[in-house]
Amino acid sequence: MSTTSQNPWNVDPATARSIQAAMGDLVRIEDYTGEIRTVAGADVTATVDGKGLIGGFAVFRWHDFAPITTAVAAQPAAFPYIPGLLSFREIPVLLEAWNQLTEKPDLIFCDGQGIAHPRRFGLASHLGLLLKCPSIGCAKKRLIGEHQTVENIRGSWKPLFVDGEIIGAVLRTRQNVKPLFVSPGHRVGIEQAKDLVLTACTKYRLPDPIRAAHQLVNQQR
Repeated sequence: MSTTSQNPWNVDPATARSIQAAMGDLVRIEDYTGEIRTVAGADVTATVDGKGLIGGFAVFRWHDFAPITTAVAAQPAAFPYIPGLLSFREIPVLLEAWNQLTEKPDLIFCDGQGIAHPRRFGLASHLGLLLKCPSIGCAKKRLIGEHQTVENIRGSWKPLFVDGEIIGAVLRTRQNVKPLFVSPGHRVGIEQAKDLVLTACTKYRLPDPIRAAHQLVNQQR
């Protein structure tokens, strides 16, 4: 089944921020209680000339991370790169790739922020809400928030705070490797998101599905 969106994409930055603020009220941050059989990683890269975007999904079985299917799409880049507004640049091409998937996942790991975002509505929240799918933001860099030092032990983590509110987890997925900034996107709890990401990082810093999606879009590039 094809997924379309009534979300306007060709807008100015101020309008984009207003859309984020309004849609952020619809995000649900609570533990997902359904069965997780399959998961996907989502990633986007720019074309070599910088004028286009390539987006893709890599779907895996959850219990053993065996690959199931992939999908990739390419589009012109219609929105500029602006920190905090990444979803307006990247989600249109991800929606096109999603429509090509022969098997839709039960949960999506996104290379980007969830609610660890100035308006609590990063790419993972935006994508999860539009697709009506549980989603988790898994970022390599902090966008907002403060945290204590994370011990150099796999599985160690510290809460990510903004004004006393916990908005995510700073998670060490490998020893001697920088931690990840994990936050729920939609329909997932904060500690649950952290636990799911750690499970999905079987060998590397990033969850296996995100790493596969990253390799997929870069191969297409």
